[in-house]
Amino acid sequence: MIDKQLLQKRFSTNAQTYDQFANVQKKMANALFGQITIRPERILEIGCGTGYLTEKLRRHFPHARITAVDLAPGMIAVAKQRLDAEQINWICGDIEEIELSERYDLIISNATFQWLNDLDRTLLRLYDALNDGGQLVFSTFGARTFHELHTSFACALKTQNLNEPLRIGQSFPTLNQLLGRCQCAIPSAAISAAETIEIERFPSVRDFFLSLRKIGATNSTTGRYCQRPSVFKAMMREYEHRFSENGQIFATYHCLFIDITRL
Repeated sequence: MIDKQLLQKRFSTNAQTYDQFANVQKKMANALFGQITIRPERILEIGCGTGYLTEKLRRHFPHARITAVDLAPGMIAVAKQRLDAEQINWICGDIEEIELSERYDLIISNATFQWLNDLDRTLLRLYDALNDGGQLVFSTFGARTFHELHTSFACALKTQNLNEPLRIGQSFPTLNQLLGRCQCAIPSAAISAAETIEIERFPSVRDFFLSLRKIGATNSTTGRYCQRPSVFKAMMREYEHRFSENGQIFATYHCLFIDITRL
């Protein structure tokens, strides 16, 4: 389960540095935007963040009415500085709790659905809020995201002789798993899926962790996770030994894209 209060705090705190470090998220937003096949008049954006995708939507669909939602007030504040547009209705809140009283031609969400606690219910609610012929497009992260980190962590646990079911961060679905969940949640829809791999490089593991903190995307799940300094030191050694090249470590982002059309 995601601790929404902790998530809100972390993203608000790091709103000012988000754009500097969210390189992959921007690439995902650009790819997601390319999946739009309609000319929407009403748009709902979920997880608008600092307004990077909102700005693209505003520029390409200047006559559309945009509702932009984000959990973190700090993110909304930065987005408002970026975009002073009367056509945008800013809502600070949790999409899993907000009442959807309107219908939309386009519902779009970039790198946000990994923070949902009830994906199936949310998908159905969003689909019901689409006009006929409308699109629901979203991106999220897949199973190979940070596989270097998880492999190194598993190796560190072994070197420390720890057999406990400890984890570092949250787990993500494969493309087929995510597609299957979407098809089960809304079987009447036309659904397509795609995936890409993005590789980020950093001078050290510490710089990689810093980049995650600067966008607020550190672990916000409830439950047991490891905080032992000895394990983290061992993990960093394993990471830099196994996943470095030309003096840099690398980190994989597995990006998943879903396109749902209301028939």
